[in-house]
Amino acid sequence: MSGLQTLEIVPIERVEITVAPWQWEFAIKQRAQIDRHFAARRRRQPGLWNGRVILLKDCRIDNGVLSGSSFETDFASFMAWRDWDFPDPGVFNVFAMAAVRCADGGYLIGEMADHTASAGQLYFPCGTPDPDDVVGGILDLGASAGRELFEETGIEIGTLTVHPGWTLVRERNFIALIKQLAATDNAQELRAKVMRHLALSAQPEFSDIRVVRGHGDLAPQMPGFVISFLESVWREHRSLGERARGGGR
Repeated sequence: MSGLQTLEIVPIERVEITVAPWQWEFAIKQRAQIDRHFAARRRRQPGLWNGRVILLKDCRIDNGVLSGSSFETDFASFMAWRDWDFPDPGVFNVFAMAAVRCADGGYLIGEMADHTASAGQLYFPCGTPDPDDVVGGILDLGASAGRELFEETGIEIGTLTVHPGWTLVRERNFIALIKQLAATDNAQELRAKVMRHLALSAQPEFSDIRVVRGHGDLAPQMPGFVISFLESVWREHRSLGERARGGGR
């Protein structure tokens, strides 16, 4: 994974990841154990579905561009790889997250519902890419971010100001590509709209929406890549505020 070994959080201008057939040795050799693991998980969470997902097998950063190649596999193999602490270290879960910053500075964070594979965790709207996110052999993470945002919150990305580029946050074999989005509503107004959307959904991905404004709102259920992103943007906002105050002296 050239260029990413020592990075935790970096700005990215664009993403160029291809998708092509590939035989994942882990999924082939561990097939029986993977199937048993998934069956056990489904007994606890019957709503889990063994669909198709896209995982990353190599990538690099060069001049602000994240490029690489990815492949399609089944969700059961992905879940076993994740739950078993990444037995194939050369594979990565790359995914797009939609970080909505409201007019009053609050960010919306969703609590994953009990029927999901990440029940109880606190995330920005996101999802592991699937074949619907592949266009002409290219993984379209911008489209994935917009689709996940709408499906999970009812917010259309076209109603928001979309910041250019991405913030890449890597935590072990998770690579979160976070798209910053700005809303004109304040946080409580937008939260109320999202909660109405969840109430009308047959099986919503989120069970609740929280508003995060500062370090006091961080929680253990937030993965490291979410916390790292929030801390970085708060540092940036503080720095901008300090420079603005200094310039007015």
